[in-house]
Amino acid sequence: MAVQVVATAGGRAYADTFTWTVLRLGEGRAKNVILFISDGMGYPTVTATRIVSRGITEGKYDGFLNMDRMEYRGTVTTSGYDTLVTDSANSASAYATGHKSVNNAMGVYEDNTKDTLDDPKVENLIELVKRTRKMATGLVSTADITDATPAAFYAKTSDPLDYMTIARQLAENPGIDVLLGGGAADFLPTTQEGRRQDGRDLLNEMREKGYDIALTQADLEQMPLWRSPKTIGLFGMGNLSFVDEVTVAATQPSLAAMVRYAIKMLQYNPRGYLLVVDAALAGKSGTQNEGERTLRELLALDNAVREAKTYAGDKALIIVAGKRNVGGLRLNGYPFRNDKGAGLLGTNAQGVPSITWSTGPESGTRVTPEGPVSTEPAASKRAAAIGTAEDAVVVATGPGSEKIHGFIDNTDLFRIVEKGL
Repeated sequence: MAVQVVATAGGRAYADTFTWTVLRLGEGRAKNVILFISDGMGYPTVTATRIVSRGITEGKYDGFLNMDRMEYRGTVTTSGYDTLVTDSANSASAYATGHKSVNNAMGVYEDNTKDTLDDPKVENLIELVKRTRKMATGLVSTADITDATPAAFYAKTSDPLDYMTIARQLAENPGIDVLLGGGAADFLPTTQEGRRQDGRDLLNEMREKGYDIALTQADLEQMPLWRSPKTIGLFGMGNLSFVDEVTVAATQPSLAAMVRYAIKMLQYNPRGYLLVVDAALAGKSGTQNEGERTLRELLALDNAVREAKTYAGDKALIIVAGKRNVGGLRLNGYPFRNDKGAGLLGTNAQGVPSITWSTGPESGTRVTPEGPVSTEPAASKRAAAIGTAEDAVVVATGPGSEKIHGFIDNTDLFRIVEKGL
């Protein structure tokens, strides 16, 4: 853009023309990248979360989520190499490696026969930035850290349920600086209330490799932030608690807190960092048609996005991407515009259910130590809800975020991050 500047000195006017380069918001290269991944990020579920948020959380009275306020938005495919409806391992692996694979495969080629120790595996995003940029890396999950989505960023396997091998791969090749989540049982022997039959204490092995170990929120708060981080925090033997399980959650950090601490620990590196965040519990609750829990977990994700935007700075590319969709949640039944919060969770003012699912268990109420948990009706009854072929929402802000727009394939996200650094 050419701009003419006129100045006056000694009664005479002087003019000069300068050419300024004006960048659109988001253009440029990112120093840091935070990639949020979640099930249940289809348009119907995000819309329901936005509407219901007005009544069940503070600060959402205007109905906009933190994700809604990000500058760029697109639609991302969820299909795999061989199926229209993907699973967590396959869809997470597409983001992690830039390659579509078959269901159950993580970090291996679409031909499962290549999944042997002698065959080359697919390089994932964390390995790439470590090799090419010497960046710090972090991985946060509300599930077991060995669950399919986080494991896709370090494990190489065609069996996502082989948690013992996945944990061993992580402990024997610890290339991630900060690991926060659940799943301590996969790292501990049965003599320590773990699940390992081989007698190995993988947490102690990682301690011997220089990792600080955190098992509670108090441990995490005491972690040193003044030196290069090597931290693994496992705050439950299995998945972390849902946000409405307040008694159990009291000893566990929230997703937002884990994101905040991970950023503080990783930002020491002058070369920047890559942080991958798995908001896993929205998918876990979705498989049981627990609509209120699903929406609350997406709100917990939204709060973590707020923390990332607050602490990561303006050199961070922040992406929030739906991985796949489960159950086919719909908010329907002609609720009134002023219905909100609990008024939409269950039977609305017209006497019909606002939230319904395509597949899943019978509707009803399940009693838990924390209180009753409701499930909404499903059109096709199943013991657990199954995945859908629905496209997902992806939003972004920060340097390079302008590449997130329109319709993109799930493997494109890998290349957008790769080229944005």
